Amino acid sequence: MQISSVRDTLRELRALGIENADVHYQLPPEELTEQTLALKQGCLADTGALVVNTGEFTGRSPKDKFIVKDSITADTVNWNDFNLPFTPENFDRLQDKITRYFNGKPVWVRDCQACADPDYRINIRVITETPWANLFAYNMFIRPSEEELENIDPDWTVIQAPGLHADPGADGTRQHNFAVVSFTRKMILIGGSAYTGEIKKGVFSILNYLLPHTKNVLSMHCSANEGKNGDTAVFFGLSGTGKTTLSADPERKLIGDDEHGWTPSSVFNFEGGCYAKTIDLSEEKEPAIFHAIRDGALLENVNFFPGTNTVNYGDKTITENTRVSYPLHYIGNAKEPSTGATPKNLFFLTCDAYGVLPPISRLTPGQAMYQFISGYTAKVAGTETGITEPKSTFSACFGAPFLPLHPTRYAQMLGEKMRKHNVNVWLINTGWTGGPYGTGSRIKLNYTRAMISAALKGELDKVAYKNDAVFGVAIPEAVPGVPTELLDPRNTWADGAAYDAQAADLAAQFVKNFEKYAGKADPEILEAAPKV
Repeated sequence: MQISSVRDTLRELRALGIENADVHYQLPPEELTEQTLALKQGCLADTGALVVNTGEFTGRSPKDKFIVKDSITADTVNWNDFNLPFTPENFDRLQDKITRYFNGKPVWVRDCQACADPDYRINIRVITETPWANLFAYNMFIRPSEEELENIDPDWTVIQAPGLHADPGADGTRQHNFAVVSFTRKMILIGGSAYTGEIKKGVFSILNYLLPHTKNVLSMHCSANEGKNGDTAVFFGLSGTGKTTLSADPERKLIGDDEHGWTPSSVFNFEGGCYAKTIDLSEEKEPAIFHAIRDGALLENVNFFPGTNTVNYGDKTITENTRVSYPLHYIGNAKEPSTGATPKNLFFLTCDAYGVLPPISRLTPGQAMYQFISGYTAKVAGTETGITEPKSTFSACFGAPFLPLHPTRYAQMLGEKMRKHNVNVWLINTGWTGGPYGTGSRIKLNYTRAMISAALKGELDKVAYKNDAVFGVAIPEAVPGVPTELLDPRNTWADGAAYDAQAADLAAQFVKNFEKYAGKADPEILEAAPKV
């Protein structure tokens, strides 16, 4: 690294209020890994991946995420349980605390970027308390060249200090941990939590505000890939529904696994890496992810088989939210640059633990908008404490916690794009069939892949369809490589009446959830509601 870059960084840190820090600037993964081991903050798996424990927090803390309410955000942010207001005065107090906290201490600094499309790219400076959190930033964001670094000017700054605890009474937080965004200061402050996902989702949240609000670009919580003919497919879905798994298709190039923007003529990845769940990971089911866990990858909150450094991916002792981050190029068929054409197919993924929804169905534009705004999945929550009943989750636009604007803003943009480009929209259930969790069985991954492949190849364009009696979606009567009896979920249940009761219950949950959006939904969307 050029000495001038380091000097500029020191000067800029002093401008933030960080004095006399021992600055480690733009270190490569090898050095960050070595420093983590030397500090006894992690160890190596037998694959060469660095393994760390994030401590108290093994996931995001949505109730401790705030946005500064000021002249920029007061009338534009959709204030709710996910977008909690924070005063400018409290932000300034926290910024002063977090910068003084670093005075005289080691600090790791990385300049990186978000948005693969140069027309929308932003420069981000990530300042962390540990070398392994800086490795996470290296993996997850776009890595500028040496030439770019010489002239890079950070647009946004992220400061992460797990060791700094807020004083709720004095600082306006709920408890000692916090993640606060200021659009005026162009800064994200993270304290009291070492969970690296707070860094990733903080940047995602600001892009979910800036791109739709100032650039007319739809920001999306989705994965995307590209076929041999240049056709783009987009996969929406909440955590655990299969976005990362299903987009890592050896027959298609991976554009990205989690966050994208949709411009008037293209789709682009926000990130430079992947942050994949590893619970129950296997080489057989997810070979691309499995083989990406090597030197430079960062594994979080996993355990080893006793007496070895071999990861036991089935171990949920620390958390079910075990994760790995790695650069996008660790996936052999990743596309560079990570951009694609306007999508031809959208897939809404849901893991329906009730066993009600069909494994694949085609949606009308109205149904697509209804499902997008609903953002449904149902999974088994907290099985480690003995809770085995499915639990519904409705998250608007498949990413409500990260959407500063009102959900209908994103939904309207998606609807306009779907109609303009005549996009096919499919609802894919990656969950249960033949009954709910505990009675039925999980839909096999190879069947799901076959259904998606058939849709992408146009093999479902000419087959017959029948409409689901409750949800109205169109179910294909045949899919190559998939047993016909699997396609209609009612036929997979031993007791048809039990299915009808479960379907009616789920339909009622959809209708109840949608009540808060009904006032801003047009008749076509309202007509797409399930029949109760």
